[in-house]
Amino acid sequence: MTTDSSNQLMPLSLSAPGVNLGAYISTVNQIPILTAEQEKELAERYYYDQDLDAAKLLVMSHLRFVVHIARSYAGYGLPQGDLIQEGNLGLMKAVKRFDPNMGVRLVSFAVHWIKAEIHEYVIRNWRIVKIATTKAQRKLFFNLRSLKKSSKRLTLEEAQAIANDLNVTPEQVLEMEGRLTAYDAAFEAQGDDNDDTPHTAPALYLEDNRYDPARLVEEEDYEAQSTSALHEAMDQLDDRSRNILQRRWLDDDKSTLHELAAEYNVSAERIRQLEKNAMEKIKTAMSAS
Repeated sequence: MTTDSSNQLMPLSLSAPGVNLGAYISTVNQIPILTAEQEKELAERYYYDQDLDAAKLLVMSHLRFVVHIARSYAGYGLPQGDLIQEGNLGLMKAVKRFDPNMGVRLVSFAVHWIKAEIHEYVIRNWRIVKIATTKAQRKLFFNLRSLKKSSKRLTLEEAQAIANDLNVTPEQVLEMEGRLTAYDAAFEAQGDDNDDTPHTAPALYLEDNRYDPARLVEEEDYEAQSTSALHEAMDQLDDRSRNILQRRWLDDDKSTLHELAAEYNVSAERIRQLEKNAMEKIKTAMSAS
């Protein structure tokens, strides 16, 4: 299938997702997926010649991917059509910045831009999360549910562990947990005072981990991103520190402090200090990525 044939299969018109969401999703799911060769050709036409028709084809062929990501943010009680629309803006930004010479598919490059726009929309429109003003707080907001071991309130030890992982304070973890588990008046059902029927307003089901976007979306690329960030952080270490961490934590057959001490002709305590310093450098580098 050539790009010309792909163009022929594109819909002549496509309404906004907020107008008729079902029809929109049905339409974008029928748009053909580009092969790697077709995608590269279109990307080069736009990158080098500013061919807007090529850019349009790139965007249209990836709309189904935006729908997939937006669906996993349903737990915030925001209109699905608006989430998709925001994700589409991120997709367009990605197409504009995509360099076909990077050696990656557009879908891999675009996921960051799509999620960034959806995150900003959630931050702007869900009152509970307006405290998430820093990068660390936003990371905490979008990952706290998946890091909790159970639905119970966090203990101080659990809050400290999460704080260490996300480079925030335990107090910020507990504060965010309180806001995420609190009822928001704007979302509560306005039932009759004598009505004993349980309400199903968004404020009452936001805690349900089935709708956790961190679990449904972030897990898809978290491992790959974490691995990449770890390798980049490891590359910043000196050879000895990198070797110590590799053999103490990453190798299948892990070395002991005493084994490494004998190899480097230093004390086991010195190896422990080098390991600790290297871990701190890794943590700092990965939290800044």
